[in-house]
Amino acid sequence: MLRNSSTMQFFKGLYGRFKDDDVPALGAQLTYYLILSFFPFLIFLVSLLGFIELSGDSVIAEFIRLLPSDASKMITDILAEVVNNGSGTLLSIGMIATLWSASNGINAIIKGLNKAYDIKEQRPFWKVRGISLVTTIFLVVVIALVMLLLILGKAFGQYLFEWLNAPNSFQWIWSVLTYAIPIAAMIGAFTLLYWIVPSRKLALREVLPGSIFTTFGWMITSLLFQLYMNSFGNYSKTYGSLGGMIILLIWLYISAIIIILGGEINATLAAKNVRTPHKEAAQHWQF
Repeated sequence: MLRNSSTMQFFKGLYGRFKDDDVPALGAQLTYYLILSFFPFLIFLVSLLGFIELSGDSVIAEFIRLLPSDASKMITDILAEVVNNGSGTLLSIGMIATLWSASNGINAIIKGLNKAYDIKEQRPFWKVRGISLVTTIFLVVVIALVMLLLILGKAFGQYLFEWLNAPNSFQWIWSVLTYAIPIAAMIGAFTLLYWIVPSRKLALREVLPGSIFTTFGWMITSLLFQLYMNSFGNYSKTYGSLGGMIILLIWLYISAIIIILGGEINATLAAKNVRTPHKEAAQHWQF
């Protein structure tokens, strides 16, 4: 009976897609584009915060705090060098080029999700690039707001607590919200990503399972990876000064796998519901 259960069918279908689409290879391709767009993305984020007269140091520190210490230090040093050696005017003028480079990562995700659904890109180039740019800007704004909430949340909650003369339980509720809101924002961002970027019309409910998996899967794997690298991993002995970059590459590769796998989960559920062919999908769903 277990063999014929829908859960078993789902996991067999997901495994078939994982193998057919060669998700590890897709993750490696996506990692290449992510590493090229990672620093432009952070530079764009820092530049954007500069326009509203906020220091990006604390925000970047929150953004990379899930990374092992070696990778965090490398990223901080590189960003400090770029920002300190470049004038504000040049950074402002170069934001468009930086945004274009950062959107290449989203462009790679589009290709990966299209492969997950076994569809070819039907949209014109300008529309795909426009989706990449808008999605990148949206992610920058969401990340900035989430990080600012984590940094300023305690002070703002205390002010709100005193202004409303709220009961003592309100502080506990607010402390929970400062972490619940960022998680909800991440789920919303991944939902938008899985909903808009594939070249296929999808309902929001169809992409929600993959969004939830990607959010919690990315958080858990990042924390475990950070714990392992800080406790046992020492890539600096093997790679020297490149140790931080190697760790960043591994983390981006893990993140890419999680993002693609979230799309594969949505595609597997969609194939089950509408019976769309997927190489050997018919065999995967028939037992």
